Amino acid sequence: MGKQLSYHDAFFKKFLSNSKIAQDFLQIHLPEKIKKNLNFNTLLMESGSFIEGDLRSQCSDMLYSLESTIGDAYIYCLLEHQSRPEKLMAFRLFRYSVAVMHRYLEKGNESLPVVIPLLFYHGNTSPYPYSTHWLDCFADLEMAKSVYMQAFPLIDVTVMSDEEILTHQRVALMELVQKHIRTRDMLELVKELAGLLEQWTYPQDLFRALLTYLAEAGNAAEGEKFILALAEQTPRYREDIMTIAEQLEAKGIQKGRMEGIQIGEQKGREESARSIARQLLANGVDRAIVKMSTGLSEVELDGLKQD
Repeated sequence: MGKQLSYHDAFFKKFLSNSKIAQDFLQIHLPEKIKKNLNFNTLLMESGSFIEGDLRSQCSDMLYSLESTIGDAYIYCLLEHQSRPEKLMAFRLFRYSVAVMHRYLEKGNESLPVVIPLLFYHGNTSPYPYSTHWLDCFADLEMAKSVYMQAFPLIDVTVMSDEEILTHQRVALMELVQKHIRTRDMLELVKELAGLLEQWTYPQDLFRALLTYLAEAGNAAEGEKFILALAEQTPRYREDIMTIAEQLEAKGIQKGRMEGIQIGEQKGREESARSIARQLLANGVDRAIVKMSTGLSEVELDGLKQD
C-alpha cells in the first residue's frame, strides 16, 4: 500500500510541478472570491523548506506563491495529495499553513501571508467523508468558535484602575505589583500591598517570590524603609519579611563582591597590557605588532606617552 501511495504522490507532483498545469489547476479549483485577487502570471514554485521536518514526510509539499493584485502580500497555495480520508486532515493542513507563516516571518517579513490549503483527494470512499474546516476538529465546536473566531482575550493592567484591581481577590497582589513595577516607588503602595497580604493567605514560596521580585525589579528609593513599613503592617508575615530581607541583603553583598573582583581582574589585565606595550615600544617594536600583541587601540597607545 505504501508503494502504491508513493506512485500516486509522485505522479501528482510531476504534473503539478509544471507551472502551466499548476496555473490551470489553481484557476479551476480556487474559490472565485479568492481567485479574483491573484495574479496567476506570477506563480512560482516555492521551496519545501517552509514545511517543518516532522510534517514534510506527510505532505506532498506542493507550495506556490502568487502576487496579490491588491497589494504586495503573497498568497501561498499549499497542496496536499491524499488517497485515504483522514478525520483530522483539516488540522494537519492548518499546521502546514502555520509552518509556512512562521518561515515567512523568519525571512524578515513583518506581517503574515495568507495561506490557502488545498486538499486533492482521489480515494475509494466517495465523497470525501470529513470536514475540511479546522474548527470541526474540536470536540466542542461552539467553544472553539468563541475562542478562535474573534480577538483573543487581553488582560491589560495598564488601563485598569487600582480600585478595580483590588477587587480581583487573590490575584490582585500580582496584578497591582506588575502594573506599577516600572513606574511607581513601591513605598507608595505599601498600604495596598499590606491590605492584600492580610486579606488573603499566600503560601511562603509566593510571598518569597513577591519580595524577591520587588527587590530585583522594583523601584524603591528607600528599600529598607519599604521593607520595615511592609513588616509593620503585615504582622503575620513580619518574621518572614525580615528573614527574606536579610537573605536578599546578603545576596546583594555577595553579588557586589563578585562584581568588584571581576572589575579588579579586568583592570589588572588592562594595566598588564599597557605595561607590556610600553616595554615593546621602548625596544623599538613596530606599533602594529604592539597593537596585535596587546589588544590596545591606537588611542590607547597614544595615551601611554601621557602616563
